[in-house]
Amino acid sequence: MAAPTVERAEESEDSYESRQVAQLDGTNLIRVGARPGLFRYIREIWSFRHFLYYDSHSRVSTANSTDSLGRLWMILNPLLMGAAYFFVFGMLLNTGRGIDNFIGYLIIGVFTFRFFTTAVSGGAGSIAGNQKVVQAFNFPRACLVISSTVRELFSSVPMFFVMGLLVLTIGDIKLDGAESIPTTLSWHWLLFFPCIALALMVMLGWSLALARAVNAHTDVKHLISFGTRILFYTSAVFFSPDRWSNIGADWLVTVMNLNPLYCVLDIIRHAWLYDGFADPARWIVLASWAVGSMIIGFLIFWQGEESYGKER
Repeated sequence: MAAPTVERAEESEDSYESRQVAQLDGTNLIRVGARPGLFRYIREIWSFRHFLYYDSHSRVSTANSTDSLGRLWMILNPLLMGAAYFFVFGMLLNTGRGIDNFIGYLIIGVFTFRFFTTAVSGGAGSIAGNQKVVQAFNFPRACLVISSTVRELFSSVPMFFVMGLLVLTIGDIKLDGAESIPTTLSWHWLLFFPCIALALMVMLGWSLALARAVNAHTDVKHLISFGTRILFYTSAVFFSPDRWSNIGADWLVTVMNLNPLYCVLDIIRHAWLYDGFADPARWIVLASWAVGSMIIGFLIFWQGEESYGKER
């Protein structure tokens, strides 16, 4: 009865000797939730580029789907806001006195301001508002902020078409105390695209930095609302910068000239309303804000990568 036992023991020894040991290279493995190196982090974000595009596109397609007018609200919101500002500031307070093509001036200001501030506010809350996604999946958290900014760009495309159409049709209507300069399509209108590209870089940089701040302290979102009000009054959305000079507040004119959103508005207004170029200083200031915001905002966000999704 001992022979079968010996044979099974010999078979088990042969099978053990025939096993192969697999060697695994763990140099590229990182702890789940750990912050990768900067360049590896950038490569990981690039690998998600297709997801960012399709996720942003799908979310825009389903936006306002429960409303009766659906995506039409993307156009109606800035239209109604522009009409309200024209009535209050243009007619009652007469802030458009002395501004040529004031209606077009106001349209560009209101539409572009809404695009800028909505993108920054949405990006700032993209981490704190998606805690379950952050906790459940391992991916570069910056993708959420980038997706939010790209989504706002996609949703604003119809709005920009309407903005251009309104500027062409009613933007040069003459009002009391101002001149009417005929508005026509020209190659200057193409300056809109590099201007918006630089604005996107500014918005994304601000969103990345603010997303980390809001994730750490949710009270920051209230300060963002306050900051957008200050940005509104220092961007010449509905009045001319000369108004500050007329009351001796030259320092406010300097602040306005260093405001990236004012630079965006001034560039588009000169190109669309007055068929010309804005002061080259506007491009320099805007480009400096774009590069600086992207670098600083991205580094601030990357430094806090491990903190996102943790229970407070």
